[in-house]
Formats: sequence, C-alpha cells, structure tokens
Amino acid sequence: MLEQYLRFKEENPDALLFFRMGDFYELFFEDAETAAREMQVALTSRNPKDDNPIPMCGVPHHAVQTYLSQLLDKGHKVAICDQIEDPKQAKGLVQRAVTRVLTPGTVVEDSNLTAKTSNHLAAIYWDSQSGSGGLAWVDYSTGQWSGLHSKKEPELWQWAVKINPSELLVVQGRNVPPQYSDLSATVTQLPAGAFFDRTSAEERVLKAQEAASLDLLDLDGKPELVRCCGALLAYLDQTQKGNFKHLGEFKPLNLGKHLLIDEVTERNLELFRRLDGRTGKGTLWKVLDRTMTPMGGRLLERCLRQPWRELGPVVKTQETVAFLHGDDGLRGELRSALDSVYDMERLSTRVTLGRATPKDFTALRRSLSVLPNIRSMLERVTEAPQLLAKLLKGWDDMEDIHLLLESALVDSPPVVITEGGLFRQGYDGKLDELIELTDHGEAKLQELHKSETENSGIPKLKLGFNKVFGYYFEISKAHRGDIPEYFIRRQTLVNSERYITPELKELEEKLLSASDERRNLEYQLFQNLRDKLADARTRFLYMADALASLDYWQGLAETARVNDWTRPELHDGMEVEIEAGRHPVVEDAMGAANYIPNSVSISPEKRILLITGPNMAGKSTVLRMVAIFSVMSQIGSFVPARGAKLGMADRVFSRVGASDNLSQGQSTFMVEMMETARILRQATMRSLVILDEIGRGTSTYDGLSLAWAVVEELATRARGGIRTLFATHYHELTTLEGKIPGLRNLNIAVKEWKGDIVFLRRLVPGPADRSYGIEVARLAGVPRTVVQRARDVLAELEKKSQDERVGGKVENATQTLLPGLGSPAPANCPEPEEHPVVRQLSELDVDGLTPIEALTILNQWKKSL
Repeated sequence: MLEQYLRFKEENPDALLFFRMGDFYELFFEDAETAAREMQVALTSRNPKDDNPIPMCGVPHHAVQTYLSQLLDKGHKVAICDQIEDPKQAKGLVQRAVTRVLTPGTVVEDSNLTAKTSNHLAAIYWDSQSGSGGLAWVDYSTGQWSGLHSKKEPELWQWAVKINPSELLVVQGRNVPPQYSDLSATVTQLPAGAFFDRTSAEERVLKAQEAASLDLLDLDGKPELVRCCGALLAYLDQTQKGNFKHLGEFKPLNLGKHLLIDEVTERNLELFRRLDGRTGKGTLWKVLDRTMTPMGGRLLERCLRQPWRELGPVVKTQETVAFLHGDDGLRGELRSALDSVYDMERLSTRVTLGRATPKDFTALRRSLSVLPNIRSMLERVTEAPQLLAKLLKGWDDMEDIHLLLESALVDSPPVVITEGGLFRQGYDGKLDELIELTDHGEAKLQELHKSETENSGIPKLKLGFNKVFGYYFEISKAHRGDIPEYFIRRQTLVNSERYITPELKELEEKLLSASDERRNLEYQLFQNLRDKLADARTRFLYMADALASLDYWQGLAETARVNDWTRPELHDGMEVEIEAGRHPVVEDAMGAANYIPNSVSISPEKRILLITGPNMAGKSTVLRMVAIFSVMSQIGSFVPARGAKLGMADRVFSRVGASDNLSQGQSTFMVEMMETARILRQATMRSLVILDEIGRGTSTYDGLSLAWAVVEELATRARGGIRTLFATHYHELTTLEGKIPGLRNLNIAVKEWKGDIVFLRRLVPGPADRSYGIEVARLAGVPRTVVQRARDVLAELEKKSQDERVGGKVENATQTLLPGLGSPAPANCPEPEEHPVVRQLSELDVDGLTPIEALTILNQWKKSL
C-alpha cells in the first residue's frame, strides 16, 4: 500500500495527497505533518514502535470537504486518490487512482467559493521578441472564459490585478513583477514547452471549442493569447483529468465596448475593496448590491468592472431599471420569487462534471419551480421595456426537467449517494419492489407465514431463522396431519421438523440481497438522472443568464428606490451637470440626513476644475463622487442626486491619496508620479480624470512646478478636451484661471467661528484663501504647544514672504521663484558659458564613429568631468 502511495505522490509532488483507505482519507510522511498542522488534527504514526515511525493523519471521507476548504484557503493543492474498484471484489491491493487535483482556481464546490464573486484561473504570457502578450482567464465553476491580447505588458498585469484570479499560471522562472504585488493569486509556474507551446495550444483550443480555425474564435493573429488558452486547457487536463467539457464559447475581451477602469482607479474609488484592503461595507459594490441570486451578484460584479462605453445598451438598461423602479408591487414579487433561486450556473456545472450531490438536485428542483410564477408576473406587464420583452420572448419554464426531478427525488434525500433512500416510490418499478422489500420485509414474512398456516391446515406452524439454513418453517412432531408436498425437510430435531418452501427461499434471497440491490440500483438511477440533466445544460445556462439579468435590473431598481436616487440623463457630449449630488458610500455610512450635497458643472468652458480648501473639508469626496457617478451611470444605475446630466466616458482615471510601496523600493512620491504618468499618456478627449494633491511628496517648489505643468498638459492634450477635477493645496495654481482656457477655481467652504473652523462641506466658486492645516492638526489632537508654535512660525514665514517683495522685485530670496510667481530675471543677465563637452557633442559625427572610437570618446569625457 505504501509503495502505491509513494507512486502517486511522485506523480503529484506539489500537492498534498489524500489517499482513500476505507472510510478515511490518509496522509503520510511530510504531507501528514503539513496537513495535521493546517487542519488542526492529530498527527499519529504508523509502526510507532519502530526506530523510524511513519507520520500519518487522516480525516473521515464524509467530512473531507471541510478540511479541503481549509487547505485551499491557505493556498495548498490537494490530490484526491480514490479507490476505483469495489474493495469487496478486489483481489489483493485495491486499485486506486488520482481522480482530481484541487487547486484554488479549479474548485466547484460551494464551500470553497463565494456565491456572488467569480473564481478565476488565469494564465499570462509575454513574448519579448514579438513585443506582445496575452492574458486568459476561466471561471471553472461556471464555464465562462475570456482573454486579452496586448502590445503592452503592463496592461496585461493591470488586467490580471483587476480580475483578481485565485490562481495564476506563468512560465517557469517567471514571477509577478514587484509593482503588481496587489495580485494575491496563488502563482503556479509551469514548463513553457509542456503548457505554453504554440502548436499544442492551438490544437487544444480548436479541439475544446470544436472549431475548424482560430478566426472563428477571434483568436487569429493573437498567438500569445492562444498560448494562454492552451495553458489553461492543459492545466485543467492535468488537474481535472480532462473534465472540462462544460466550458462555454471563448469570448475575447473587447476593450472598445467597455469603460476602462484601471486597477489603480478601481482601488482609489473603492469599488470592491476599501483602501485598507477589506471588502464589504464601505465599498460601492456593497451599496449597490441588492440582488437576490448568486448569478445576479456576479453579473453586477462583471458590470462594475467593465461598464458599457456606448450609449445604446446603457439606455436600454436604464429603461428597464426605471420601469421596475416605478412598480413596487412587481419588484417586490420578483424579489420574493428570486429569493428561492439557487446558483443554477454552478449547480449545472457540478451536474455536468459528475460532482453533483442529491442536495444539488433538490436545489435545482426548487429553482425551476419558480420559473412559471416569474413568467406569469412578467406576462401581466402591458407595456414592457425592450429588454424585459426580449427576455420574456425567449423564456423557458423547463417544465419537463422540473417534473422529472419532482417525480424522482424524495423531499429530503440523504447526503451520501451510495446509501440509498434517494428516490420516490413510483419512479422505477424494479426499485419499488426493492423498497417494498427493504422497508416491509418483516411484514412480507408474516404474510407468507399466515398464508401457509391457512393453506396447510397446520395450526402451530412456526417461522424461524438461523445462520445455517436461513428462514424455515418448524412443525411439532405432535402434529399428525398431512404435510404439503412442496414442504422440503431440512433438519430433524428431537421434538420437531424444520422445512423450507420454494416461496420462502425465494423471499429470503430477495430480502437478503434487496438492501444491496436497492443501493446499487439507486446509484445507477442517480447517474442516469444526472446524465439527463447534463444534456439540458444549455437550457440551464440560458435561464440562469435570464434570471441573472432580471435580478440585476431589479437590484439596481431596489437600491435606487430605497436610497431615493435619480435616473441620470446620458449623452455623447463632454458636459457633466450634477445637481445636489452625494457620494453613495459616504452617504450610506453617515446617513442621508447628515450628508451635505454638492453640485458640479463641467463644460467646454469649464473643463478643468481646480478645487482648493483645507484638509478634511471634503475635496476628495467630491472628486470621487463625480468619478463614481460615471461608473454607476454607465452600468445603467441611478445616482444619488437631485438631477444629473452626464457625458459618456471611455476611461476614468484616478490619482487619489498617498501611499508608498517599500517592498518595491518605491516612495510615496514615486508611486504618485507613476500613476500621474499613466494618466497623462493614456487619457483621451472622452476620459474623466480626478487628481488629488499632485506633487505633495517632494519639496514645495518641485511639487508646485510639477502640479503646474500637469495642469497645463491636461489643458492642451486631446485638443483641450480632457474633463479634469484637480484638488490641490498649492494656492499659487489658482492664478491660472484666466491664463489657461477652460480652467475654473472652486473651493470647499469653511467658516471661522470664535477661533475654531467649521467645515461647511459646500463646493463654491472661487479659490480658497488658506489651507487651515494648523487648525486641522489641532482638531486631530496635536498638543497645544506644538499648534501654537506652528502658528508663530507661520506668521513669521508669511511676514518674511511679504518683506521680500518690494516694488514688484524679489530681494534676498533664498530660492528662485517659479515663472509667473515672481519678477522676471534681469535683462542684462549674461548667458551661461557653454560647456566644452556640450560643444564637442554637438559637433560629433555619430554615423562615422566605430564602436571603439565611441567608447574612447566617452572615456575622455568621463575623465574631463
């Protein structure tokens, strides 16, 4: 047995091997030590009296799923080694095989998954020679998969962070770049030749998709993406033993259809996670999510990650949400019905993979039972919006499947398939006989005993049983009457004779074998039922998608109704008009009654809003509110405002807050500049940019210079059409109004009252006169002595600054002021002398140099400098 164990372990060296032995899964050697520690079970040993006992631990097979979940959550892989023959019929060692390798990205059981979140297995490949790469991902629990081909390696890693896979496949020797350490996936390194080979990958993809050519899958001319798809299929073949027939049609991601939100903006806007990394309350997803089904929740997640870019699909969704928003009765009925729907996507996947339990079947039965009711609700609608009408037109009650499940399974089937008790009487004639025997076997014997007593005329005929003869009839020797001819003598005792009859022996054989036959027959019937449901997977997925859409629409309508939100008016222009808008997450935390709304207006004449004001006044909240409104509106949601007119955006960029990344050797300022660089290079005329405190991580003059230059760049890029909200403490920038077309000053108002400041939280025109940083420090609890000393120093600095400006010229300044902030340099200032190296460089004939001459010149310059 240990030789068998070690052979399977050698084939799966990077996985914990769960080895089935009877009613337990056992682990040995190092696996046992690791598993015992991680699962908190007792570590024992085999042959404990030997000098080298073998460490071992085990868990019952019926409770194994709980322990597997613990190991997968901690990033372990688990190889399941099952008995593949009946131990009762085995000759010698029971045959075993690794039937499945569980990894974080390939699980399908509910205990390992979050209901409303996708669970992705991803693969990434970059070819430095071709300068292009691919990223592919699959949710094995639903069968949906997609991918992205790009000429920019950073873009691939950014999307890897966005989709947040549980497991990421990379070429052996490759690791996640340090700047993308937010990626929390389990990284699995694989040999390039075995998994990422282009020819093999193409063959695997075409076979899996049953396609004749790659162009049918929109993969032609995307070899790196094909490699990634092939790697996913090869990995699933290795870990799931080829069991991935449930995968749907591969659909490459079309970036042109979606509003792009990079991983930095997604984090800054706290769409799915708060800035501290936590999920749940404090995120936009939590505020929006009032879906009733897992499928609807995952659809909301996908739409939030990839909102629509074009007006058409958004307006259609808005119309449906608005319709349900206005019909409280219908929406309430739908919510009640959808509450009874289970995860039909993942349930049908487990059915197709042969991993469904009786509990999964009853969940499907319950889900299908509400379909006719939902259809009836929708049919009552007289003037349905386009999307609801289309959904109703293709509706499938799946009545035949529901009737099949209703007639087949008992109301509360057992957990274990092989123990019987699954099916109702009347479903199968042969099974009915076995159920009758197993449930009423004693009564059958008593009926036969009574019948034989009456027919034979023997008044004291007894029924008995022993292990040698089985069941028998016993007749006392005192009986003097005739004994029927079909009574066969089996044993003679002192006072009696024991007989059997053909009917008694037949009944005995049925009773003794009925229990095993019943279990075997029920298992076979269960497999047959599972196959019938697997054949209906396409129908299950169609209705799962329909229910997800319906749930998504009603969820957005319910959220808007509960929170008193407004339908935004969308258009293809660049204007943004928000009247009395509220940040949805902040409002959810503090309550609508305590929230002070703000109005924001962006137009060609006011396309760059420069917002000043003290810390804690609410600048960042206003910035994020505008960006979040764009995201919400382009998924079809209402927004928290009295009114809103929003121009569609192609990208939303956010540079908010300050944080360093010491593990990557990046300071706060470096991170800030990298994010700013991305915005300046990628923003287009239809983009929306929010920037908060550019240049605060360096010296005052450096930071101010950068902030100044960034504002000027945004004003000229994309023909001056980039909509921008720019919050800053550099009050010098407020002088740009009137100098840069389209720039307007706004500030968050505060009021001084008896030595204190009151945050009014109101966005008003014009620049702020002060930053009130010292007052904020006082409110934060900085000691009084420090606050007072800071006030004194500030007064001295302000006085010195005023004294240095005399008659429009700067005298005794310790550092040259920036252009536009002080007097120009004197006209008679001499030009600086040109350096000899600069002169030589300008005269150099680069095309005529040999490599050795170039190196010689470089060495001379180095010595001269």
